[in-house]
Amino acid sequence: MSARSSRFLTGALPPVLFGLFIVILNETRILHVILRVSEVQLPTLDNIVRVLIENRAKALRDSWVTVQVFLAGIGIGSAAGFLAALFAALSPTLGKGGLTIISAFNAIPIVALSPIMRLWFSSSAFAAKTAVVSIVSMVAMSVNVYRGLTDLKPFALDLIESYAGTRADAFFKLRLPNCLPYIFTALRINIAAAMIGVIISEYFAASVEGLGFEIRNSLRTMQMTVGWAYILVASAIGIVFFILAANLERLLFRHRRQD
Repeated sequence: MSARSSRFLTGALPPVLFGLFIVILNETRILHVILRVSEVQLPTLDNIVRVLIENRAKALRDSWVTVQVFLAGIGIGSAAGFLAALFAALSPTLGKGGLTIISAFNAIPIVALSPIMRLWFSSSAFAAKTAVVSIVSMVAMSVNVYRGLTDLKPFALDLIESYAGTRADAFFKLRLPNCLPYIFTALRINIAAAMIGVIISEYFAASVEGLGFEIRNSLRTMQMTVGWAYILVASAIGIVFFILAANLERLLFRHRRQD
């Protein structure tokens, strides 16, 4: 058996089989009996897909709106988190205090954060939603990058100094390569958190576009199948970006596994 086949059997196959199992339970209405819900509350997958196909043009437009906020928010938040962690690593006296404050943001509920950002950025719904996602993404990135920059092998810095290495040498040849895996760990966390942040921020946003708004509008008008269709699209987007990040990490660190 090849290494790729082995990774598929141990990594991708179990969640695929579990998902297929849930779909079978849903399609046969066994899941409805277990959860004690009706088909109105939990539509079958074939009905969800049918509604999604019928509304594919609007679903694509709303998906693109959501993806734009997702990419902008996760990009700004991850960059800000990286810079905060870098400052904390290079200037521990001042930086650790700022890192503690950023970590405290994680305790703020997104449901409470979204209306606040809506008031702060009342002139731009896009900016308000992006701000929510940026704050959510900044926390995981700052904590993980700080650990990657500071959790070094024993005497590694002493070795660079013994070769007359500068602080720039220590950063680019030691700290930055060491924190790259931590960056991808934070990125995988941020993908899930940012998608939740986007949906919730759109749920409370003043704009009338995006997957979050459509989910809210569908549930408010009792169009449960439409709401579940948009939930399915949001989940698919998150899964796609997670797979892209995982494959990019595997590609970049392929030589390390071979070593």
